[in-house]
Amino acid sequence: MTTEIFFTFQDYWWFYLSFTLGVILLLVLDLGVFHKDAHVLKFREAAAASVVWIALALLFNFGLYHYVLGKMAVRPELVTTFGPAELVARELSLEFLTGYVMEKSLSVDNLFIFVVIFNFFAIDKKYQHRILFYGILGALVFRGIFIALGSVLMNYKFVVYLFGAFLILTGIKICFAPENKLDPDKNPVIRALKKILPVTATTHGHKFFVKDKGKLFATPLLIALVFIELTDIVFAVDSVPAIYAVTREPFIVFTSNVFAILGLRALFFVLAGVMDKFHLLKFGLGIVLTFVGFKMVYLDHAFGGKFPIDWSLSIIGGVIGLSVLLSFIFPQKFPRKD
Repeated sequence: MTTEIFFTFQDYWWFYLSFTLGVILLLVLDLGVFHKDAHVLKFREAAAASVVWIALALLFNFGLYHYVLGKMAVRPELVTTFGPAELVARELSLEFLTGYVMEKSLSVDNLFIFVVIFNFFAIDKKYQHRILFYGILGALVFRGIFIALGSVLMNYKFVVYLFGAFLILTGIKICFAPENKLDPDKNPVIRALKKILPVTATTHGHKFFVKDKGKLFATPLLIALVFIELTDIVFAVDSVPAIYAVTREPFIVFTSNVFAILGLRALFFVLAGVMDKFHLLKFGLGIVLTFVGFKMVYLDHAFGGKFPIDWSLSIIGGVIGLSVLLSFIFPQKFPRKD
């Protein structure tokens, strides 16, 4: 398949806009209708929501495949540029699926941080969904910025090698570096925020701000939200270059990222009680990042410009699945402490 971009922004700006408006509508329905009243999200409700988000991602991928087929049928000149319609549609849909699986897997590691944050700030379970909702909303904005920058930077070959080397080093670090205990109070941004805006000792319902004697106070909910946004920015530094190792299509990078993020809240409440059991997942994620980095710096070139996408999907899915399976076969003797 050619290295040309199929979904160029100038031709498909309406695609980006329609998708973004659709996501906003889903988020409004999620918080404004289904979770209008603060309540503890039970396992069954979270599992159902998680299945819905995954189904929406797969449905979108199905639609993407058939859209590309239809587009190439009415514009035969695209076959000259990109190749046979069936091959192009299959390639693009597999790129979306691979990116989605990888981003979803990388996101799971972020869920451990969410647990620590909520415990540290003593956030009641019925307000956690609200924080994650606004956290996801901010994450979508930051991801859009990172993806737009990445689409420009990836045009420079030295940047591709730089990102690849960074992912290899990050993957090795994840596998071998000791885990540092997370302490939000030591974060410079949180410390600066507390100096600017006083923080109440306890939460005040679902409010992020309260007024007392005419003075504005932040609640622990706001501090937790800010910290979640900061962790996502750090996470995006790894994940956005990683998905550009799978596809050079900014639209696929954006949509697969968005679908992975949208399902993150529901997945958090599904896995909240069993996260300690995935103690080997970090090794799987480290291997995946090392693989995609190696793919950027060597494998793509060795395979004539692009490593086969179906092989990438098999390797990424296999490594993540095996790390989860081994976590259950060989349980951790001393569970991770928050």
